Amino acid sequence: MNLTARQPTPQPARYILAAALAIALVGLVGAQESMAELNERYSFPLSVGVGYRDLQPAGGFASGFSYREIGAELRVPFPAASTLQPFLRAGSLSVLESGSAGGAQFDHSQAWAALGLGYSTRFSRNFELGVEAAGGLYQSAFSNLSPGNTVGELGYLAEAGARIGLIPSYNLAVDLRPSLRYSRTAGLLDDFDGFYFGLGLALSWRFGQDPDAAAAAVRALRLEEAGRLPPAFAAMQSYYAANPFARVALVNAEGADIRDVELSFFQPGYMDAPTPSASIALIPPRGRVEVDILAAFNQEVFRTEGAVPLAGELIARYRYRGRPVEQRIPVSYELLDRTAISWDDDRKVGAFITPADSAMRNYASFVTSSLRGESLPQLNQALQGVAQLYAALASFGLLYQADPSTPFVRAQAGTIAIDSVSLARATLTRGTGDCDDLTVLFASILESMGHETGFITVPGHIYLAVNTKIPARDYREIHTDRSMTIVHRDQLWIPIEITLVGKQPFADAWRRGAELWRLYDADASKRAFYATAEAQALYKPVGLRETDLGLQYGTRAELLAAYRPELARLGDFSLAELAAQTARSGDKRDWNALGIAYAKYGRIKDAEASFTRALRIDPAFVGAQVNLGNLAYMQKDYRKALSSWQVAVKALDAQGKARSASAQMIQVNISMAYNALADFSSARTSFERAAAIDPERVRDFAYLASVGAGSGAGSRAAELSDAVIFVRDE
Repeated sequence: MNLTARQPTPQPARYILAAALAIALVGLVGAQESMAELNERYSFPLSVGVGYRDLQPAGGFASGFSYREIGAELRVPFPAASTLQPFLRAGSLSVLESGSAGGAQFDHSQAWAALGLGYSTRFSRNFELGVEAAGGLYQSAFSNLSPGNTVGELGYLAEAGARIGLIPSYNLAVDLRPSLRYSRTAGLLDDFDGFYFGLGLALSWRFGQDPDAAAAAVRALRLEEAGRLPPAFAAMQSYYAANPFARVALVNAEGADIRDVELSFFQPGYMDAPTPSASIALIPPRGRVEVDILAAFNQEVFRTEGAVPLAGELIARYRYRGRPVEQRIPVSYELLDRTAISWDDDRKVGAFITPADSAMRNYASFVTSSLRGESLPQLNQALQGVAQLYAALASFGLLYQADPSTPFVRAQAGTIAIDSVSLARATLTRGTGDCDDLTVLFASILESMGHETGFITVPGHIYLAVNTKIPARDYREIHTDRSMTIVHRDQLWIPIEITLVGKQPFADAWRRGAELWRLYDADASKRAFYATAEAQALYKPVGLRETDLGLQYGTRAELLAAYRPELARLGDFSLAELAAQTARSGDKRDWNALGIAYAKYGRIKDAEASFTRALRIDPAFVGAQVNLGNLAYMQKDYRKALSSWQVAVKALDAQGKARSASAQMIQVNISMAYNALADFSSARTSFERAAAIDPERVRDFAYLASVGAGSGAGSRAAELSDAVIFVRDE
C-alpha cells in the first residue's frame, strides 16, 4: 500500500555518533595493558540491560514517521572466549507519524525478539569496542487502520551494528550503539519495509566480582601439603643460594590458567631481598607443579643458637584472567645453627672446614715455627706436616670423645637425623671432639698450612686424609706397602685415624686409617673418599665471627718433646719393612735405596752405613758414592761432599757417562757446595756444565748461575741449600 509523501525529519544521529567516536579515541589513548589481558581480566559471566534506540529510514519510504525503540537484553559470553558474546534481545518499537500523539491511521507498534552474536574487546579498564549481528521476528499492531479492530502482521528483521562501551565500574556499562536494521513484513503492509539507521543508548549490569576490588584478591595457588618446610641449616648458607633447601608442590585451585608465574622465597630478618626460585609459563586449572626453593640467607643465620622456629613466605607473582597478581603463601620451618648437619650427603662436612679462620692460621703458625728446625727437606712435606700437627695437638691435650647425643654412627644411619659438627675453633677451645669434630679440626689447620686434605667415610665413622702430591707409581717414596696409601686423581693420600690422637703414636693412626680403608675392599660401596676442595666447591665454608680464643698453646720445648719421638716411631714404621727386605736381598741397589730412605728421615748414621755397605758390594757404584757426598753436604761438611762428588764424576767419565742425567745432577750438587763455600765462580762453572747437558732439567737451579751477584740470588740459594739430589742407580 502507498502512503502520502512526507518531508524527511532532521538526522541528528550523525552528530551523536561523532561525539561517541571522539570518546572512543580518548579511551584508546588510555589503554596500557594488552587487549587479551584486559579481556580475560574483566570478563563477566552474564549481563542484563535496557536500551533506547532512535531509528531513521535509510531510504525515502515512510520517512514522515518517528521510530523509537525500547528493549531489554540478556548477554552470556562464552566461558572459553569471553570476547564472543551471544545475546537475546526483546523490545517494542513505536512508529508514530510526525506530530501525531498516536491517533494517526498508520501509527503502530512492533513487538520484537532477536538472537545475535557479538564480538567485544577492551582497550582499557573503562573502554571497549564491539561489533554484533542479530536476526529475529516481530509482530506489528495497527490500532487505527480499521475502526474497532487491531490489524497486525508477522515480520522478520536482521541487523548489524557496533558498540562503543564506556564502563565506569566493573558491573556497570554504558553503550553507544550505532546500527543498521532491515525489516520486512510477511503480509501486505509493506510501507515500513527496508533499511533503518539507528543510534541507541544502552545500560547494562554485568554480574560477577570486580577483580580490582579488595574482596576479589586472587589466591589461586595453594600448597599441596601444609606449609611446613624441612629444617634449614645455617652451615649450608652459600649452598642454598644456588641449590634447593626445600621442594614444594603448588596447585592451581582455580578454574582458569595461571600464567607467567615467578616464585621467590623471603625470610624477614635473615634475607636482604627475596630469592628468585622458579619461573613457570603455565599452570592449568587444577594443575600441579613441584618447585625447588632457593634461599640466599645473609650473615644473620650464623648468629643463631640451637633451633630457631621461623615463618617465611613464598611470593608468587603471576597473571590470572589477564590481571597481575601477587600472592604470599606463609611457610614455617626451623633454622638450625651453624653446627648442625644432616648426613644425607657426606660432602657437607666440607662446609665446616675453615682454613681461613685466623685461629687456625695462628695455631698452624705456632706449630710450624716451633718445629722449623726439625723440618727434613728430603722427607715428604705433607707427611711431616700432619705428623707435626698430630704431635702438637696431642701435646695440647686434645682427645677423642664420642658425641653423647647424636654420634656419627647413629646420625649417618638415617639421612633425616640431625647431627652436630663443631667448628674447628670450638673443638680447639674445648679440647675434645668426636670423629667429625676432629676431622674438621685437623683438616682446617692442615689446609691453613697449605696441605691439601680430604676425608673418608665408612659405616659409622669419618676420618682424615692428606695429599702427599706424590704420583701413584712412586708409592715407595711414602711407604713400601702400597696399601698404606690411597690413590685419588693419580696422587697418593695418607689416611689418618685421628681419633687416636693423644692415645697412640701417629704411626699407629696412619696404620689404622689404612686398615679401615682396606676393610671394605670387598665392598667399596660402603666407603667413600672426598677431597676437601672438591666438597667445598659445592658446600662453601661457613661464615665466622672471629674472636681471639685466648688459648695457651704450650712452649716450643714441650712441642719438640712431643714431636721427636713421633718422628722416630714414624721412621721405624716406614722403614722397618724396607730394611728387612734389603737384608734379605743383599743387593747394592737395595742398600742404596735404604740409605736414601734413612736420609729422608734424618737418620744420617744409618744412611751412611747403608751407602757404605753398597760400596763394599761394588766400589764402582756411583750412586752410593754420590749419596755419601749428599750426607756430608746435609751435615754442612761441604769439602767432604765435594770430594765424594768429584770421585763420582771421574767414575762416570771413565764409564762414558759424562753427559748422563746422573752426571748432570752431580754437577748441580757440586755447584751448590761451591756456593755454600762462597766460591761463586766455581759454582757458576759447575752449573754451566750441568746446563750444557739439559738446561730444562736443571731450570729450578738456575739461581746458581748468578749466586754472589745480588741478594736475590743469595736468598734463593739459602732456600735450597739442603736440596741435594740423591741418586738411586748408576
